[in-house]
Amino acid sequence: MSKKKILVIDDDEALRDAYDLALSEDYEVIAAVDGIDGVEKYTQTTPHMVFLDLRMPRMDGIGVLKHIRQNDKATPVYIVTAFAKEYMDELVKVREEGTTFEVASKPLGSQQILTIARSILSDN
Repeated sequence: MSKKKILVIDDDEALRDAYDLALSEDYEVIAAVDGIDGVEKYTQTTPHMVFLDLRMPRMDGIGVLKHIRQNDKATPVYIVTAFAKEYMDELVKVREEGTTFEVASKPLGSQQILTIARSILSDN
């Protein structure tokens, strides 16, 4: 049985490595280095879940989220950011437009990352 795919879109290499370490035993982890890379990898892989940073070069997380939701209303997107307050107005706006997502504050520990993935993907 193939592993479920989780796309991690974050410009911080150490954080991408932390996600990989926390998740790779149970899931196939696909890493993207910024928003544009994330959109490309999302299109190529059709992941079961996305962990998404907000503040990134080339395309921020809001742009990525809108791009994903144009074609896909169902894939769970979990925004993980240290800048939720800065983006709050935009997050409220996209939620009011019917876009679904969850938000968590950085930093997340390995156990938190795995717990979120398991709860969303219904694995125990």
